[in-house]
Amino acid sequence: MSDLFMKSSTGRRAFRLPSSEGFAAHDLPEHILRKKDAGLPELDELGILRHFVDLSVKNHSIARGFYPLGSCTMKYNPVLSEQLAADPGFAGCHPAQEEESLQGSLQMMKDLEEALLEITGFAALSLQPSAGAQGEFAGMLMARAWHEDRGEKRDKVLIPDSAHGTNPATVRMAGMNTIVIPSTEEGLVDLEALDRELGDDTAAVMLTNPNTLGLFEKDIREIADRVHEAGALLYMDGANMNALLGRVRPADIGFDILHLNLHKTFATPHGGGGPGAGPVAVCEKLMDYLPGRRVRESEGRLEFFIPEKSIGDLHSWYGNAGICLRALAYILRVGGDGMKDISAAAVLNANYLQMKLRGILDMPREGLCMHEFVASGSFLRKHDLRTLDLAKRLLDFGMHAPTIYFPLIVPEALMIEPTETETLETLDEFVRVIRQIAEEARENPELLREAPHETPVGRLDETRAARHLCLVSQACGSRDPEAGEVSP
Repeated sequence: MSDLFMKSSTGRRAFRLPSSEGFAAHDLPEHILRKKDAGLPELDELGILRHFVDLSVKNHSIARGFYPLGSCTMKYNPVLSEQLAADPGFAGCHPAQEEESLQGSLQMMKDLEEALLEITGFAALSLQPSAGAQGEFAGMLMARAWHEDRGEKRDKVLIPDSAHGTNPATVRMAGMNTIVIPSTEEGLVDLEALDRELGDDTAAVMLTNPNTLGLFEKDIREIADRVHEAGALLYMDGANMNALLGRVRPADIGFDILHLNLHKTFATPHGGGGPGAGPVAVCEKLMDYLPGRRVRESEGRLEFFIPEKSIGDLHSWYGNAGICLRALAYILRVGGDGMKDISAAAVLNANYLQMKLRGILDMPREGLCMHEFVASGSFLRKHDLRTLDLAKRLLDFGMHAPTIYFPLIVPEALMIEPTETETLETLDEFVRVIRQIAEEARENPELLREAPHETPVGRLDETRAARHLCLVSQACGSRDPEAGEVSP
């Protein structure tokens, strides 16, 4: 398709800047002045509008169709939260303003912290981390600092083999080592394996609960007791908090540290590279180690303070305040009973789909699931197809593919998360489409192998696309598509 530069016509204008008379551009140092024209595209307003609307409809989004992306909670989030986040009273604030002029924003942060602590049961929380992985990193740094202050050298973190990939990465970034614990046949933490690895060098155990197979760790209290008896900390990856809202508070079942993904569970679309927010919450003994600035009340006004033993800043200023505002608006709008409704509907929808798809897809685990479940496309192999082919064919029906090939312990995995905001009709349509694709795999496998057919672009070489950046822009100068390099 044509880009803005290709559509450019010399002299065409959509907007004219005010006169630069009086602006002292000539006072700028000579060495930073532009030597030649910027080469920006020149278009009329309608041309620009049509270009970006055309681009937007080429993308799949939760606003256009079903998005059952497991472990990513791609649910509908109220437009109301977007409108509030755009309120100039908040959006127009600059973090360098005097605290006295930021009292509204500080109150918003304080209210959100209190709401999240009520939801999770922890003692204190930092809103600063800008992503779940950064919250994990904060958790590991706090765990390491806490042990060091106690005079203990502990550098091992135990993680189940079903863990999110960010878990071992953050452990290594925090200067510690990962020990992988195998799951049981049931898909849960193997208590005997846990006992074998727990020791006086264990800093923490990282669990996702419900785990990436969509299963709640039924022995979590027993696990917590064993971890604490060993002198270690229990960390919870809160990526799957959608299943627990209003039902289970992680601190009540023994966790010491937790990160939340506000951009998944609390009203911000997930994906696309952010911005996000990954607040990290801790039990009382770790409060002094929290990162960044927190908000407290002093003499009738709100002010920032840095915890006494803080691990330091993980983000500029106070984090992504707009994401926090969206989350607070969502929590206040939904309320306590609404939280219970969210988790109930999320779990119900997932179990409905799991039961309906049983017999069409392979189900490696029996029993009920939480808000997501993992199926397998192994049956496709007898047709010389893979789960990837099924996922690509789904795009032809206006549905985004589920997460595939994760978790790693399930062959040809499809992790499906319908979320609480999808209707019965949408779920039934998804089942119908999966059944049709399964029939196509038997009768016309080439149809899957060459899918998608109805999207703006067909099957891409994803490895090449990820590794060979190729910008096409006149503003960037010439390019060499074969080399994947851009020259200015």
